[in-house]
Amino acid sequence: MNGGTRDRAVAGRLLPWTGVDGRPCYLVSDGTGYVARLADEIEDVQIDMADALLGHAAELLAERRVTGEELHYLARRLSESLRDVARVAESRGARLAPAPRP
Repeated sequence: MNGGTRDRAVAGRLLPWTGVDGRPCYLVSDGTGYVARLADEIEDVQIDMADALLGHAAELLAERRVTGEELHYLARRLSESLRDVARVAESRGARLAPAPRP
């Protein structure tokens, strides 16, 4: 194929969740159906949660008395959030229209 819209649709959209076995899930569609809208909503929630978590992290790290357990919990949540947002970035980046050739 020629790298146009059809190629991107055939390749599939990386969804913001994984399968039962942790493998990536893809959606092959024109991007207007129920699952595509659900994926958009979940991506928005993941980004909002990451933003809120960053605010919480800043507050927690500003505290003088933070336990190792609290820091460990924070690190795990930040790691999960970073993984989610990285998946969103990968998915959205793959769906960008290619730059026009000169």
